Amino acid sequence: MAGLAEHENLFKRRCKWVNGPLIVGAGPSGLAVAACLKEHGVPFVILERSSCIASLWQNRTYDRLKLHLPKQFCQLPKLPFPDDFPEYPSKNQFMDYLESYARHFQLNPQFGETVLSAKYDSTCGMWRVRTAVGRRQAVGRKAEAEYICQWLVVATGENADCVIPEMEGLEKFGGRVIHSSDYRSGEAYRGKQVLVVGCGNSGMEVALDLCHHNAFPTMVVRDSVHVLPRETLGRSTFEIAVSLMKWLPLKTVDRVLLALSWMTLGNIEKLGIKRPSQGPLELKNTQGKTPVLDIGALSKIKSGEIRVVPGVKRFLHGKAELVDHRIIDVDSVILATGYRSNVHSWLQGTDIFNKDGFPRHPFPNGWKGSSGLYAVGFTRRGLSGASLDAVKIAEDIGRVWKEETRQAKHIIACHRRCTSQN
Repeated sequence: MAGLAEHENLFKRRCKWVNGPLIVGAGPSGLAVAACLKEHGVPFVILERSSCIASLWQNRTYDRLKLHLPKQFCQLPKLPFPDDFPEYPSKNQFMDYLESYARHFQLNPQFGETVLSAKYDSTCGMWRVRTAVGRRQAVGRKAEAEYICQWLVVATGENADCVIPEMEGLEKFGGRVIHSSDYRSGEAYRGKQVLVVGCGNSGMEVALDLCHHNAFPTMVVRDSVHVLPRETLGRSTFEIAVSLMKWLPLKTVDRVLLALSWMTLGNIEKLGIKRPSQGPLELKNTQGKTPVLDIGALSKIKSGEIRVVPGVKRFLHGKAELVDHRIIDVDSVILATGYRSNVHSWLQGTDIFNKDGFPRHPFPNGWKGSSGLYAVGFTRRGLSGASLDAVKIAEDIGRVWKEETRQAKHIIACHRRCTSQN
């Protein structure tokens, strides 16, 4: 009966054949793959659940955001940033770049299509991707479609869904609670006591922005974290690390970075921020944890404008009890608790991803699975890592596409010769 119901639903859905790969996600990673496929002459379809490209950047980032790395490490394949862009482009400048990138390569994603499931059908040797399309119908359900494709490119990335931790008493708190993805600026928090939960790049920058708007931020630092200056001796710290990695072992480069950080920032453990036992690059490679690149938050911590506290034990009405038993007044809470992959909610029957939704094989070998499945934007190495994988994916698909196209043309030519001789 279940099989009959599935077949009945299949007939209700619009079925579409994709002549080429199907790309799920129109963020920077999906756009990069599409642009590289264009260069190889391979057609494709891009599906995007939101109404715009790079929806994370457009709809879920704060106003003051700038790229944390110099622009040369953040540009997508085949098209560099404009020369007149600053070294660290703003959020709006980056969006202008992505929009121009899509126009340049004539990339036209199909917006408003949410992938419900994707599964490889071994009977026909194709991927079957079921989607919900556009607005809800009068009966309360969205129209559905099913795509049939030879190749499936997962480009939903590392930051598809917000992480909202369970915290005791939060429902009793009574004040405003938001995820950092809903934070735009500190204007609405002037004069307020704001608890920022999380001390990554987002948490640090939100706390700094709150200071600039005369709020009173308190930052929760639960775990150890590496904080490095964004620039050292007038050069990007990341650029220095990349240069040193060409000549020195990773652990040696880590020691150099920590020494430079100590010279520039001082002993941050005195501020209540503990460093991990592993170095910043080693930790990034093994666990995917990105070091914080400081752009001014530490000076505010040193001056006391940003308070640092350990973990929260529980929330009370208008207050928070800390793990050290102190109780502090809180007007609002901002959860800078990060994002996660969502591939397991829709991708079925494949073992390319681990339980956390990241490729099982670490960079640089996690971009290709079996049966025409690819992953881009999961390297934990930012836009540069996504770009490297995008180039590899397009080259791999392009090679097969050209061979199959050549064989198809040969078969057609032979058929025509046989027909003309009869």
